Amino acid sequence: MASSSPGAGRAALAAALAEARRIVVFTGAGVSTESGVPDFRSPGGVWARMKPITYQDFVADEARRREAWSRVFSGTAKWTGARPNDGHAAVARLVAGGRASAVITQNVDNLHQESGVPDDKVIELHGSAHYARCLACGLRHEFDDFRDAFLQRGEIPVCRACGGLVKSATISFGQAMPQEPMARAEAATLDCDLFLVLGSSLVVYPAAGFPMLAKRNGARLVIVNREPTDQDPYADLVLHDEIGPAMREAVRP
Repeated sequence: MASSSPGAGRAALAAALAEARRIVVFTGAGVSTESGVPDFRSPGGVWARMKPITYQDFVADEARRREAWSRVFSGTAKWTGARPNDGHAAVARLVAGGRASAVITQNVDNLHQESGVPDDKVIELHGSAHYARCLACGLRHEFDDFRDAFLQRGEIPVCRACGGLVKSATISFGQAMPQEPMARAEAATLDCDLFLVLGSSLVVYPAAGFPMLAKRNGARLVIVNREPTDQDPYADLVLHDEIGPAMREAVRP
């Protein structure tokens, strides 16, 4: 059901959230664009400004690894450094109040955590742009561990434990989806009574399969996105609205 007006839609959103007891929030790039974080695919988005480096190219080509690390330390993608907005704050209030059990996010910007959502409540399907991992043993590394060696001496990072290749913890094109977050997301989806989509175009699979999984399992499906999605016809409530203002009105402090 699409909302007839922004005011009516926000009131309906507030009512749906108030009635729910086990909310799962699913967020995409549209939540963070209001903080100035660019999305991926739109004109002026990340991939319009620079070609993505595939996982296979990163592993096979030293020059591509060097380019990937140059992007990390220059902040070219603009995935880090932004501040949470009203949408993030509203989601944090849902979690703090015990109404939302999990936040499943396609974003890599860490803004849910910075808004106050505990780490164990955030399920990052596409990884994080705030640290790195060894591709061989999985050990976490902080960017500061490599910054001076790369910028001053041009040393491409390797794992301090096993010497394996290290890359930012974002999931690259061609890289397998992480099994543990996917399993956690599926479990949370099957346990919810309302699945709230915020700012996702719902075109990137397998992540975009979770809303319909929730719907088939009996949960209400609510979609808040500036543009229509292919899953709008299946939703119980659809708002084509700005995420931050809509959520600020629906989830008041």
